Amino acid sequence: MNPRNKSRLAAPLLMGLLVTVLSGCGKEQPPPPQGAASPAAKANAPVQQRLSSLKPPPPQEKFDFSSKKDPFRSYVVASKAKLPLPPISEIQLPIQKFEVSQFKVLGIITGLKENRAMVVDPTGKSYVIKEGSLIGPHNGKVQAITPTVIDVIEQYRNESGQIKTRVVKLALPRKE
Repeated sequence: MNPRNKSRLAAPLLMGLLVTVLSGCGKEQPPPPQGAASPAAKANAPVQQRLSSLKPPPPQEKFDFSSKKDPFRSYVVASKAKLPLPPISEIQLPIQKFEVSQFKVLGIITGLKENRAMVVDPTGKSYVIKEGSLIGPHNGKVQAITPTVIDVIEQYRNESGQIKTRVVKLALPRKE
C-alpha cells in the first residue's frame, strides 16, 4: 500500500475514536444527598417492604388447544360401516357393462403366484382377470379361480332395498 493511502484511512478512524472517547467522558455522577448513607451501607442495610404494597404475581395463562388440529391424528378415517353400493350408472370399466352370466371362459391358468383366467364378453372382447378383479354392473368381485371354475360374488339391492349377495360361477367349457 502507498503511504498516502494509509494516512487517508487513518484519519477517519482516529476521528471516530476521538468522538466516542469524548462522548463518554462528559458524564459525571451527582453527589449523594447529605444524610444519605454511602453506597456500601445501602448494600448491607436490610430492605423492608410493606405486605400491602406487594402485588400477587399475575396468574399464568393456560393454553387452550381445543381449537387446534391434533398433529398425531391419522388423516385416514377407518370406518366400520360398509359403504353403500354405487349406482349402476357409475360403471367405469368396459368389463363392468355386461352381466357376469354373459361372459364365457376361454382359459384358466393355475399354479402361478396368482391364478388368472381369460373371459370374453358378448361383443367378443377378451379380458384377463385375477382374484379381486371387478366384473359386471353389480360390483361383482372375483373371489376364487380354480382349475375349472371362476367364483364371482355380486352385491345388489333387491326390491325392498336390502343388500343381497349372490355367487355366480363361470365354468370352463369341457373338451369334446
